[in-house]
Amino acid sequence: MLKNTNIRRLSRSLTRHQRVAMAGVATLGAAALAFSAVPSNAETTTNEATVSTAKVEYGSNQIKDVKASVTDQLAGASLKAEAIKAKAEAKAKQKAAAAAAAKKAAAAAAAKKAEAARKAKEAASRAAQRAAIKPVAKTYPNNLDGWIRNALDIMQAKGIPGSYNGLYRNIMRESSGNPNAINDWDINAINGIPSKGLLQVIPPTFNAYHVAGTSWNIYDPVANITAAANYAADRYGSIDNVNSAY
Repeated sequence: MLKNTNIRRLSRSLTRHQRVAMAGVATLGAAALAFSAVPSNAETTTNEATVSTAKVEYGSNQIKDVKASVTDQLAGASLKAEAIKAKAEAKAKQKAAAAAAAKKAAAAAAAKKAEAARKAKEAASRAAQRAAIKPVAKTYPNNLDGWIRNALDIMQAKGIPGSYNGLYRNIMRESSGNPNAINDWDINAINGIPSKGLLQVIPPTFNAYHVAGTSWNIYDPVANITAAANYAADRYGSIDNVNSAY
């Protein structure tokens, strides 16, 4: 009885720390016995199983990481492809717009050139028409025949009657065809207004019957003839009706 009592006393006297340590030693002893009782191949299998399990768990995480990385890469590549495509489309649109603008400018230039050519052609056509319509200036020789013909054309335009023969006959009688002839002996000369020119016209008569468009010089052959014929038409009906001094 004393012996058991001592054991219980000893057990009660151990500290909690000492009891834990003793329990640990007992556990380690049991584990050592169990390990020594297991065959060597079992140890290897256990280790391999442990390693295999660890590797499987690590491989799963790695696949997840790779999958995420691939997804990111595919997304980046897709964005890059879209950016390249958008850039190519923008460049194509820009090129098409430039081509359209160049085509429009070329068409405008061609239209402007065609319009200028059309206007030039029309101007040339009008000039040709004016040249065709415009009468060629008639020329007359500077002699009695030319003077009479020139005077007759003017008389016809002004509605003054007379013929070549009527003019020629009276000119030869009055001045012998001398445009500078002057009468300084008749009554007109005595009165200070001598007759002058081819048809011997006095200055007041020349001024009164002067034909517009001719010279105001009384000695001018054409001006002298037309003024005298205009006076004769007014007084005698025509120069053709004059056969003496008038």
